[in-house]
Amino acid sequence: MTFDTRAFRTALGCFPTGVAVVTAESKGLHPKGITVNSFTSVSLDPPLILFCPAKSSATWPKIRESGSFCVNIFAAHHEQASRQFSRLGIDRFAGVSWHDRAAGPALDDALAWIECTIDAEHEAGDHLIVVGAVGRLEVREGEVEPLVFFRGQYGSFLGQADSVRSPGDRES
Repeated sequence: MTFDTRAFRTALGCFPTGVAVVTAESKGLHPKGITVNSFTSVSLDPPLILFCPAKSSATWPKIRESGSFCVNIFAAHHEQASRQFSRLGIDRFAGVSWHDRAAGPALDDALAWIECTIDAEHEAGDHLIVVGAVGRLEVREGEVEPLVFFRGQYGSFLGQADSVRSPGDRES
């Protein structure tokens, strides 16, 4: 390699990502949740998603035990909750409003909730690739700003949405 891990993180930080929290019930214990920005769709048929927890995560094994999880796609006003779900040694659900779903807790006011069962888990360096089979989903109605992570900072872009085209849009 001609670069160090800091340079690698800096380069990857140039790719803006959404922010989500993966939650699950934990065998009669307090629910568990973890912030992820390594979340993406994998397949439309069958509907599959993936996220990548660190192998060192103490939360992922507890979520894995449940066999299912809920992906909560965060809105701009969830920045503090996103930070809270990434901290160690605290009650991540303290002060966070949520409701029950079959696959795990759904954090109130999220943009979308995607309920999954674990389809596969693959080792990949210092992380795992977790593939979830989507069983149920719900999208929040109305125009809501997404929470975006870019170059180590939180932000949003909805105010500029009129000037943004989807990748499928073509000029005539």
